Amino acid sequence: MAIFKYNTYRPAQGLSGMHLHYWGKERCAPGHSVGPGVRDIYKVHFIHAGTGIVTVGERTYTLGAGQAFLIYPHIVTYYAADSHDPWTYSWAAFTGDEIARLLAATRLTPEHPVFPMDGLLMPELYDRLTEAAALEDCLDLPLKAIMYDFFALLLRTVPAAPENLPVPRIKSRYVEECLHFLHAHYNENVTVEMMSASLKLDRKYLSALFKRSVGLPPQQYLLNYRMAKACELLAETRCTVGEISRSVGYQDPLLFSRMFKKVKQVSPSEYRSRHQEDDIVL
Repeated sequence: MAIFKYNTYRPAQGLSGMHLHYWGKERCAPGHSVGPGVRDIYKVHFIHAGTGIVTVGERTYTLGAGQAFLIYPHIVTYYAADSHDPWTYSWAAFTGDEIARLLAATRLTPEHPVFPMDGLLMPELYDRLTEAAALEDCLDLPLKAIMYDFFALLLRTVPAAPENLPVPRIKSRYVEECLHFLHAHYNENVTVEMMSASLKLDRKYLSALFKRSVGLPPQQYLLNYRMAKACELLAETRCTVGEISRSVGYQDPLLFSRMFKKVKQVSPSEYRSRHQEDDIVL
């Protein structure tokens, strides 16, 4: 028989970073199943004994004691207890603006929602939530605290690969400052070392951070930006190639021409002949 517990507190509309709706536990009957169907909330299940299956999309997982699975909102999911060794599980259902961001820092996805339980918090989550709900005059803060403990543990248990981690805001600020630096100094003899020194960050760390956010290493981005500016000058002015070269950070016009052709597949002169307007007024 299923046991349900409910959070009676309701947050103000639009103010829920994370909200626990209900939790429970059940020793399932043989073959007991749920779905296929969808929900509009997240629901995590912890398997304490027995076995069963979970099907998401085209993939079916056979799970047992010590494992857990997360049901994502609006994802068709089916799960069923084994006919001979039915599982006993507990669960918690929640929503909130922060959930997607937290899950993005794990390796879990709607198609791969299975993870191992730890030996401390997850097996006792039902009991801890039930005890916290008995506290009076605390709104639902004790429940929130336990759920944040769960997510902190989840991030340690199934962390995302480093290249898949979202870029935190402070790191995004560093990238924005890099872009501002490059846009302001592209016409000078700038280097990644100079940029990292101005931001007081390690060069390798900054380069990796920049590439993750922008998709290109800083040096390649600078090259592309310089060539884009050179294209503007070739098409819109009558400056010589040497003048344009120095205007975009190259003191050697031959090196500039070589790099321009590498990026644009044509020489600066050829690009100008194809794109320069006939009615430039000097």
